[in-house]
Amino acid sequence: MENPHEQAQNALLSRIINNMENLNESVVTINKCLQEVNRNNLDTEILSQMWESYLRNAEFNLEATGQKKEPL
Repeated sequence: MENPHEQAQNALLSRIINNMENLNESVVTINKCLQEVNRNNLDTEILSQMWESYLRNAEFNLEATGQKKEPL
C-alpha cells in the first residue's frame, strides 16, 4: 500500500518542477527580448554619448576663448 503523503509530495514536486521549467523558459524569452531592445537602442546610445561630448567640448572652447554668453 502506498503512502498518501508520499503521493501528495510527489504531486507537489511535479507541479513545482513544471512551474520552474515554465519560469526558466519565460526568463530565457525575456532575456532574448531585452538583448534585441539593447541592440536596437545601441545607435541612440552612441548618438547620445557623441552629443554629450560635443556639448562639453563646445562649452569648454567657448569658455577658453571668452565667447561664452549667458542664455537668453
